Amino acid sequence: MQIGDIPIGEGAPLVLIAGLNVLEDEMGARECAEELVALAQRHALPLVFKASFDKANRTRADGFRGPGIDAGLRILAGVREACGIPVLTDVHEPEQAKRAAEVVDCLQVPAMLCRQTDLLAACAATGQPVNLKKGQFIAPRDFRHAVEKIRHFGGREVMVTERGSSFGHGDLVVDMRGLVQLREIAPVCMDATHAVQRPGQRDGASGGDRRFVAPLARAAVAVGVDALFVEMHPEPDRARVDGPCQIDAAALDILLGEVRAIEKALRAD
Repeated sequence: MQIGDIPIGEGAPLVLIAGLNVLEDEMGARECAEELVALAQRHALPLVFKASFDKANRTRADGFRGPGIDAGLRILAGVREACGIPVLTDVHEPEQAKRAAEVVDCLQVPAMLCRQTDLLAACAATGQPVNLKKGQFIAPRDFRHAVEKIRHFGGREVMVTERGSSFGHGDLVVDMRGLVQLREIAPVCMDATHAVQRPGQRDGASGGDRRFVAPLARAAVAVGVDALFVEMHPEPDRARVDGPCQIDAAALDILLGEVRAIEKALRAD
């Protein structure tokens, strides 16, 4: 598949999908994107900028959701034009797909909604690439049915993203065998930040442990994923959504150096 002019899968170089969990303000989004561009160039990685305009699946009714579709798409369009990079965002309702597709280069279906037929059909109908995140409740081998829905409704470009599976109550685990199984279905991306979530562990909000972002990312690249998904925040502990799962620019810089070394070693073989 391809996002913008960036090929993903079938032997193409590792792609970095990175950005903010949710848009907080226009200046913050622009600064984050500019920093990511510099990091991606330093490590010679193709970059797709990711940020959500709405986080509709908050645990609590008063949880921060973002600026909404109007302001959010305006901010994303500004980032895309100013930085010259492809942009990805998620949609939660079928009606959002067409509007978002007019601005961004790839639509993302959240893990909680990955079986919603009408949403998948709406995303496929736009003709834009789709990043389909695997639900925490679905076995990797069974995720082919969701991918087949996208293709049934005319979607040609689809990537699947692993973000962990439910492990008892309030925790996730990543089975690296699943990455191999998913790659038999479509190009595969590893979401190294959502995979360290601890759902519902912060009194009505998700917890997490960012210590495990780098180990999971390194392991996934060693397995042979096509893209790496990492959310970055200038001050993760002050992020309005999923702060415990996000990393800062310095940590991402180190991580990208490590995964590039792993990728080069694999290609040398």
